[in-house]
Amino acid sequence: MTHLSRFVTVWSALQAQVEGGRLPGYAAAVRYSGEVEVHTGGSLELGGVTRVRPDSLFRLASLSKPFAGVLTLSLVEDGLLDLDDPVGRWIPELAEPRVLVDRAGALTDTVPADRPITVRHLLTSTPGFGGLWDGSPLDEALYRAGLGPGPLPPELTPEEYLARLGELPLAAQPGASWLYHLSTEVLSVLLSRVAGCPVHDLLRTRVTGPLGLADTGFWATDPARLGPAYLPAGDGFELLDPADGRSSVPPAFEGLAAGLVSSAPDVLTFFGALADGGGSLLSPGSVAAMTTGALTTAQRVEAAGFLGAGRSWGLQVGVQVEPGEPWTQRGRFGWDGGTGTTAYADPDRDLVAVLLTARGMAGPGDGLDLFWRALYRCL
Repeated sequence: MTHLSRFVTVWSALQAQVEGGRLPGYAAAVRYSGEVEVHTGGSLELGGVTRVRPDSLFRLASLSKPFAGVLTLSLVEDGLLDLDDPVGRWIPELAEPRVLVDRAGALTDTVPADRPITVRHLLTSTPGFGGLWDGSPLDEALYRAGLGPGPLPPELTPEEYLARLGELPLAAQPGASWLYHLSTEVLSVLLSRVAGCPVHDLLRTRVTGPLGLADTGFWATDPARLGPAYLPAGDGFELLDPADGRSSVPPAFEGLAAGLVSSAPDVLTFFGALADGGGSLLSPGSVAAMTTGALTTAQRVEAAGFLGAGRSWGLQVGVQVEPGEPWTQRGRFGWDGGTGTTAYADPDRDLVAVLLTARGMAGPGDGLDLFWRALYRCL
């Protein structure tokens, strides 16, 4: 007797996106009340013949960030790091930052920072530097220096990245403003320097090894299972990264802001471990700290255009703190990636789900809410 999927309408909705030309293909994985379903559709490449399979690989983009949170808290639990440690201890490039008097002003008009940048600032994305997207001199200088933010890791070595970042002033005093992305790249280098090993070794010993994740790393474990990545352009697509491009080989910069490649089942297992209290990754107390909103009301107001309604930021993960849509209820945590990825855990509903696609997002409003809307209608 064939078991009819509870989520058949979700798979139909995603398949319609493929047939309508909006998605080349997708891999989805859902764990509800302990039962797991994995579903795929379409192909890895536009108009291609390589069908998406459960073990197909996708660039996670910013869905890499929660892995940074877990690794940092893992080192904290082992006593190698304290959340209130100044980062200058390991990253001298950021030991004596200067801050713009006016965020939109000249790069030379600065004052000394009134406090050191700490590990907590990096974790909560409040060190004073990050994505600005405002056309200011600092915004332009960040992109000119190759510091991002973007959906793929920087094409610089960690040393080059930090040297260039350290030459630029902060947009805000440490701890004052929520600014996205760059803090996670710096956190990645910090983790490597604290642990005395490459980030990929840290990832293997503390996350992918304990969870048995064979598909997750900084480059494709099997390049044949990785397709191209696309960005929307007009009525069609432009190529972001070819199948044999940057994500198929070891990178110059092992950055957790946007650097991981993985499969839908692997991402489901990772978020499932967090939803279950930490599993082999972290203590329940660390998971609670990670998935509790860390921003002040003022910071949330400032970041609302990016974070979305009712949402705060924990330790490298989005956290729902006020109810909104049926699928955005208090306590839900997870994140999205600019390459067309999304994963959240909703502990109150005993639900964890992930959707990986190769269609990048055109902007903050161009997400994958269709998936979540359809999914929650089935609960």
